[in-house]
Amino acid sequence: MKLQKTYLLLAAAFFTFSCTAEMEENLPSPPDEALLAPVETNPANTSYAPAFPGQTRAGGVKTVTPIKTEVIATTLSSPWGITSMPDGRLLVTQKTGAMKIVTATGAVGAAITGIPAVNSNGQGGLLGLCLDPQFVTNRMIYWVFSENVAGGTVTSVAKGKLSTSETAIENATVIYRAAPSASVGNLHYGGRILFDSTGNLLVSTGERSDITTRPLAQSVSAALGKIIRITKDGQPGPGNPTFAGSGSLPELYSIGHRNPQGMAIHPTTGELFQSEHGPRGGDEINKVTAGANYGWPTITYGIEYDGATIGSGIQQQAGMQQPVYYWDPVISPSGMTFYRGNNIPEWQNNLFVAALSGKHIVRLVIKDSKVYGEERLLATEDQRFRDITQGIDGALYAVTDGGRLYKISKQ
Repeated sequence: MKLQKTYLLLAAAFFTFSCTAEMEENLPSPPDEALLAPVETNPANTSYAPAFPGQTRAGGVKTVTPIKTEVIATTLSSPWGITSMPDGRLLVTQKTGAMKIVTATGAVGAAITGIPAVNSNGQGGLLGLCLDPQFVTNRMIYWVFSENVAGGTVTSVAKGKLSTSETAIENATVIYRAAPSASVGNLHYGGRILFDSTGNLLVSTGERSDITTRPLAQSVSAALGKIIRITKDGQPGPGNPTFAGSGSLPELYSIGHRNPQGMAIHPTTGELFQSEHGPRGGDEINKVTAGANYGWPTITYGIEYDGATIGSGIQQQAGMQQPVYYWDPVISPSGMTFYRGNNIPEWQNNLFVAALSGKHIVRLVIKDSKVYGEERLLATEDQRFRDITQGIDGALYAVTDGGRLYKISKQ
């Protein structure tokens, strides 16, 4: 009872769930920053031309507010997802199947039991997570994982209640499986999850990478390579778009994705943004709208890893959406979050993206749904950044494949 009261008292301070639709704030817009030279200086893999100015290699920006970077934990094992809890602690998933609570000072708790078995081979494992918008009273957690099923593996969504003792997940239930299963390969599961403003779940799924499953990103009868929208019980979300085509799945929200590992909702516009791994070149940031087709593998700004052209080698086609931004060479964008605080004024409503192969954190200044400028933070740390969230203290918290937890705050 005492713990329950504590959570209720802290509810007012819980202004952000990293996985939920963020509330609009009436914060003043910072002045435009002077643009520097683009931060990317390496040659591109292709000679493909962008569809519009600023779609790639935007001008550079530089944070002027003094910031402080701290490594507050080093003992996590391949952390994949991170989200804030109402009292300022952090809930973290580890790829191998464990979920742990970490304090804001970096004390790592014991593994929480009761989580269904994951297949952690390749890019699989225990992936993204989020808290129910009513977590303070119902203690429900939702997560994505790679699951063994008949015929192979799938991207699955589960939910369960965090016990009062915080040692176990109670009544864990798989509420959704992204069919069909893949019998070969252990790549491209996607794996992010968040709540939209209507209280329904948005989940990203990958097309599983194999040349035989790749075309399913364009199939409306398959849940691979999609953003899906479901209820808390795993049913198709009310108001979902209807896609033309035989056997169209009612849970589909958008199609034509490769390996979407990041999602975040803009704090003031409510727009859904998504990060997506390209092949060799062509990593993307997309502004996702219901019913839209984002093109993979028909259009792409990348090429095969062996240098071959993908499909017809085209970057634009009628009826298919252009990325807001893309990278070539790749940075491997994963988890991401919008900055909602005012401790660092020039960061208001900026998008922060964890970069794996890029080994830095991307800061994108977005204006009118387009990227105005790009900055690379923590590049000297030489870490594969996997996910990032904003804490209730206004700091950014980021996890790396190497097991580190970073706190980034005003100096």
